[in-house]
Amino acid sequence: MTDKRNMVAQWAFDTRPVLLRFHLWLEDVEVERSQPEPVSAFTFTPRGIARCLAMTSAATALGTRLFGEFGAGAGKEKAAYNQVKKSADAISAYVMSEGLWHLTRTLPENHAIMVSLGEGLMPKAGETPEMGANPLLGFGRVYARPEVARFVDGRVDRLLNDREYSFERFYGDLQDRGITLWGAAVDTLENTSRFAEGKATGPMAVFHLFDSPLTMARPYESYMGCLTVPRRVATAAEQASVLLDYRTPRKDVVESIEAAYPGIRREHIHVWTLRGASRTGRLGKLWAEWQALGAHLVEDGWKTPSGMAIFTDSGTYAPTFLVRSWKDAEGATHVFLCDGYAASAEAVQAASLSEVLDVDSSMEVFSSIFELPCGTEGQLMRLDPGGPDFAKRVGQLFGREVEAGKIRTYAAAIQDAEISNIPLGRRVLRADDFLPEKSWSVLASIGYICDDPYTGAEGVTRISDGVFRVTTRLATRKASSRISFTLRLMEPFDTARQVFSPLLVRFMSGVDHKTRPVKISDSGRLRNELQTMLSQALEHDGESIRVHFDRVDDQVMPREKQTAIREVLLWYKKEHPVWFEWLDIA
Repeated sequence: MTDKRNMVAQWAFDTRPVLLRFHLWLEDVEVERSQPEPVSAFTFTPRGIARCLAMTSAATALGTRLFGEFGAGAGKEKAAYNQVKKSADAISAYVMSEGLWHLTRTLPENHAIMVSLGEGLMPKAGETPEMGANPLLGFGRVYARPEVARFVDGRVDRLLNDREYSFERFYGDLQDRGITLWGAAVDTLENTSRFAEGKATGPMAVFHLFDSPLTMARPYESYMGCLTVPRRVATAAEQASVLLDYRTPRKDVVESIEAAYPGIRREHIHVWTLRGASRTGRLGKLWAEWQALGAHLVEDGWKTPSGMAIFTDSGTYAPTFLVRSWKDAEGATHVFLCDGYAASAEAVQAASLSEVLDVDSSMEVFSSIFELPCGTEGQLMRLDPGGPDFAKRVGQLFGREVEAGKIRTYAAAIQDAEISNIPLGRRVLRADDFLPEKSWSVLASIGYICDDPYTGAEGVTRISDGVFRVTTRLATRKASSRISFTLRLMEPFDTARQVFSPLLVRFMSGVDHKTRPVKISDSGRLRNELQTMLSQALEHDGESIRVHFDRVDDQVMPREKQTAIREVLLWYKKEHPVWFEWLDIA
């Protein structure tokens, strides 16, 4: 009992910046390690930072589950359903951002964290355009001590606005200044649609921290083809002189699996891939290829070794944790692998787990247009959009003449990837291609909002009034831990809702900004929330931000909410001009 009390006390001490910010009391901690030593013994971060990341993931999962309107979109028409999704994203992005801000007060003085890849800029397959532009933590968001943050922000501004200022110069300037910048790939609410519909499995908060920034030069979100197989399969292919990656014919992949696991039955090769009618154009040929080989294409409801049913409508990150082999009750070998495509942030996050999970992962850049098969899509994205024969070569891939508008859209997709510093023209991409150093490390932190069928982790569970158990996972090379926190809300439920809610959400919900006590911290919080919720409407000029409400689609944010936010910002600007000197309303 003494040892347990000491452990809880030490965790409470190490994570106090996050606990205090969200008014949480840590009642218990349970840690299940896959190795004798703690994960912090293998990470590039200090122990306190690693533990604070786990607690931030837990707070994000808890706050989103309790106050993100879980299940409120079930049965709603499109516009209302869409707003439920955006409300959930707003809560999750806000809590994650606040946790990062407070934990980085304990960073070494010359360190900073910058978001390099974020999820939420664009609609996914089958969604209409207004379903994009969700609240998110996106490229260029910096968390550090003020002096360091100002320097990095200035360089990020040049990176965004000066075409002559490359990522290499950006990275070199940081090194010359002696600043260590850790990059992050973030999806604060994975499986937002399942969350809005109240599904029991899937939603989670995903944060990957790298010991250097990713080689991104501006905000980017699209899709990437990705194939992830157990490392043993890649080794068997190498021994047979077979080049195994995303572009390898699946017949060769199957033969490599059979070489790695002699005697395996093809129906025991379980291939997880996104399914659904909207994905037939992109993945239909891939599905047929696997089925012709006798492999099992995983369907909705298929039970994993944990006994939980999986889903194939979304969620390309979590299945990576099941990529491995196992034996069933009769002693037969089974192999699970992931194929198809994913959103860019999810693809890079999953690929960065290759060393962590002992898997092999390769990627290929795709566009956001779901017409060409995945095998052809990658070829198109390697074309030169400025070439005189670009339209002709696109037509050859389609097998017909392609209308001029679509040609321009494809050209823009390739140019966007080039400007963002996505490595194009290569056979395939691997996680190494997104890091500036040959040797790099990653620390993955996951908060489970709902149950996860791939690892068997529990989602947020109510223990008693105001007390909840939240499961998180920390993973890095050679080490991982499942950490379950028992957390008590230190405020009544309605007050706790305000603690976890962005100021702008409170004001849009009817809280009177004129009677609420104003704090100097409101300036930083509102700046942060504008970047999270209205990134498409912001124009950055040095340290100033100009808000263009005419850039906001009414279907993305209803007009009445835009009007409410505008009134709030104008009031703050008028009543507190010194604190809000950075703000300008176009």
